[in-house]
Amino acid sequence: MMRKNILVIGGTGLVGKVILRILQGRNPSYNLFVGSRQLGKANNDLVIDVTNPKTFNCITDNKIDLIVMCTKDSNNEILRFAIQNKLDYIDITKPTPDLAVAYDLAKANKQNINSHIVFSSGWMGGIVGSLVDFVEPDKRKIQETNLYIYYSIKDLAGKSSANFLAENVCKPFVVYKNNAPKEVKHFLDSEKFNFEFGIGKRQAYNLDVPDLFILNQIEKIPTVSVKMTYNSKFVTSLMGYFQSLKIFNIMFLKERQLLFGSSGNGDQTVFEVIVKTQNKTKRVSLQSVKGQAELTAFSTVLHIEKMLSETLSNGIYFSHQMHSSQEIYKALNSYNTINLKIS
Repeated sequence: MMRKNILVIGGTGLVGKVILRILQGRNPSYNLFVGSRQLGKANNDLVIDVTNPKTFNCITDNKIDLIVMCTKDSNNEILRFAIQNKLDYIDITKPTPDLAVAYDLAKANKQNINSHIVFSSGWMGGIVGSLVDFVEPDKRKIQETNLYIYYSIKDLAGKSSANFLAENVCKPFVVYKNNAPKEVKHFLDSEKFNFEFGIGKRQAYNLDVPDLFILNQIEKIPTVSVKMTYNSKFVTSLMGYFQSLKIFNIMFLKERQLLFGSSGNGDQTVFEVIVKTQNKTKRVSLQSVKGQAELTAFSTVLHIEKMLSETLSNGIYFSHQMHSSQEIYKALNSYNTINLKIS
């Protein structure tokens, strides 16, 4: 078997580092490269600036098989490069509007795709779709899916999520009710939700994650919503006040970035997926003891392993479309810092 060459662009960032660690532990035969703007000290460090395609030559020079995007590529330069050069590609960073653009670009090039192009920008590396599949394999029966997120400000968080909220907190985004798109704003429309794992009842507020787009537009689930709460009830209600009083609107971007930037040393992350059919409500509760970065990275590693397994035909995928949901459930369940409950 040929040694697989994998390039993690943004591999010096929080999630990128964890992906590299887990990949190395599980697949010592993979050859791992780190792409970033500054040249690192190791032999496998490559200088890649996503805004400058002239820096991409090192990708073909090093015979890279698969590119993992852990950094923002607003113009989709790397996506285009991967399609042109028949390279496997997975992106875990795109917020909803960017994801829709990238997906359209890939579809427009469908005839030329001779590799796996995978969009994995859903919540926690796009595993929500697989968990929905697991509890209800027949999507036509599903009338509604709700995602509830418990987010700890003590968690280690990458810059990108904080910056996304800072940039988009004042802009409306879309949720779906009976297939009708409805514009809402972050941190409004609070709803009381009882979280598992000892967290209990919390007020949860609107949050924009790509699963809204994926579950409605791709999986055709008529009603989809996402709500989140912070570990601090004070911070959660503060965000609600700030939004309803339009305080975010008068803050500078830098100030908003400081507000959303979390500088914790690590904490648990929890999310709950509620799937409603005509006669049943099913619920999956997931806890990652080591927080968001670990869970996102582990999910991404599962996708990478699948892409390189030689069992997958070429084409465009959202990450959950590559797997059987049983595989994903089993892998998550056997990982030592992840706990799952189904009810």
